[in-house]
Amino acid sequence: MKSAAEVVKTMYDGDAFSQWLGIKVLITEPGYCKLSMEVRDEMTNGFKIAHGGISYSLADSALAFASNGHGTHALSIETSISHLKPVKAGETIWAEAKEIKKTRSTGIYEVRVYAENEDLIAHFKGTVFRKNTEW
Repeated sequence: MKSAAEVVKTMYDGDAFSQWLGIKVLITEPGYCKLSMEVRDEMTNGFKIAHGGISYSLADSALAFASNGHGTHALSIETSISHLKPVKAGETIWAEAKEIKKTRSTGIYEVRVYAENEDLIAHFKGTVFRKNTEW
């Protein structure tokens, strides 16, 4: 079975969207992942703050990498996010995904998204379906 790092590399290499976002993988372990990215001008909305989809997408990638890090395919089946503070272009944000519960067929994850000053900017929860397919 592939290691978490090998799985995440395989996933990232085929993930054009995470690459476009400029996501950097900082730490990856089974059930855990830490990512970062810089918010660019084209990621802002009419209020000149990061579009909500940006922190959501970073959190969603962290969920995917953490849940697949066990070496078997995992697909999100439910996610939600609360946006707590705005972020501007030029700021670096980071996400930390932690496994809360893992069963044979599902997993529940909490992802916290932070600004570079370590302010919590978003709280994301995700549930995944765990397949029997190995990476």
